[in-house]
Amino acid sequence: MQRRRVVITGVGAVTPLGIGAEESWRALCQGKSGASRITRFDASAFETQIAAEVQNFHAEDFLDKKRIRRTDLFTQYALAATQMATADSRIVTGGNDAHRMGVILGSCVGGIGTLCRNIAALVEGKPEDVSPFLASMFIPSAAANEITIALGVKGPSRGISTACATGSHSIGDALRFIQYGEADAMIAGGAEASIVPVFICSLAKLKASSTRNSEPEKASRPFDRSRDGFVTGEGAGIVVLEELDMARKRGAKIYAELVGFGSTMDAYHPTRPDYKSQAECIKLALDDAGISPGQVSYINAHGTSTPLNDSAETKAIKLALGKHSKKVLISSNKSMIGHLWSAAGAVEAISTVLTIRDSIVPPTINYASPDPECDLDYVPNIARKAEVEFAVSNSFGFGGMNSVLVFKKFHQ
Repeated sequence: MQRRRVVITGVGAVTPLGIGAEESWRALCQGKSGASRITRFDASAFETQIAAEVQNFHAEDFLDKKRIRRTDLFTQYALAATQMATADSRIVTGGNDAHRMGVILGSCVGGIGTLCRNIAALVEGKPEDVSPFLASMFIPSAAANEITIALGVKGPSRGISTACATGSHSIGDALRFIQYGEADAMIAGGAEASIVPVFICSLAKLKASSTRNSEPEKASRPFDRSRDGFVTGEGAGIVVLEELDMARKRGAKIYAELVGFGSTMDAYHPTRPDYKSQAECIKLALDDAGISPGQVSYINAHGTSTPLNDSAETKAIKLALGKHSKKVLISSNKSMIGHLWSAAGAVEAISTVLTIRDSIVPPTINYASPDPECDLDYVPNIARKAEVEFAVSNSFGFGGMNSVLVFKKFHQ
């Protein structure tokens, strides 16, 4: 069976750098940081006191009051990003073709803010303040459910949770649905709103998050020798994927073609990555795309700014690409937006297609001291002009869940 071709026709994002994919993209290319001291709560007693919070998000700009009351912040981010992505693509949802469109959207921790508030109400002896909608608000599939209701979408849909690879897995799974004819269009991505005390405290105790509290904008420093952990971020990234002929018939704007997807499992350790498994994931994605390592121009790295991840990812790229790894351009969006968890892979996929569109590779900021274990071209500190035909987006999650996407410049 010949697989159908799939293209990206719409993008939407809510990130620490802006409300909207284009606003976030401009800030990325300018090397701006979205990290700051935490303002949501008093984090002064924690080892980590910084995060990359979404600023200037107003749910009422996208949702009615009833839906705001009955949804967690992560769902609100997802609904807003979906509105922007579907408006960007100008795709029609619902109607007679409702069963030919689906939604795959994930979250690592779902409505953790809502869950924490309701637990606190019960502990404080206020059971009357526990929401009857708690179950439908905090489950990781809540955002996917709300999107299908809002858009009248009735095709293959689900909420998934594969740690830091969730957004990328969502897009890859959506690709397969279209390639094999189970859907003609899909809405896919990830959303997260995990900047809550218990999560920030736990990550600090794990020694996974940066403690560079006095200079938050410089805390996320992927591949730099002095990196000491990631900066937790939040937000949502949504893409609209369509079968090529459908997109052409309706005159859709096409950002890029999604040509490859790979997925592997380390089966090794909850938090320590296995570079060989990551390399195998990259190879699977390239094979799926039908291209050689030498055809890759750019890699949007997972690049978390942790000592273990960045060195492992560097080894994985070297193993997968061989000698060409020295020529490929690599950068980490997390140096600016922080680690968006389930939203990371989706927001980074959007950045990757915009890199292809604009021929601009955003930088890895805060790169000051080279690490001998990380010796590739990470596009340090300043964006670089470059023609990109094929680009790879890596997502390597806690527990060893790996996902890699391959995008291609679309030629009419």
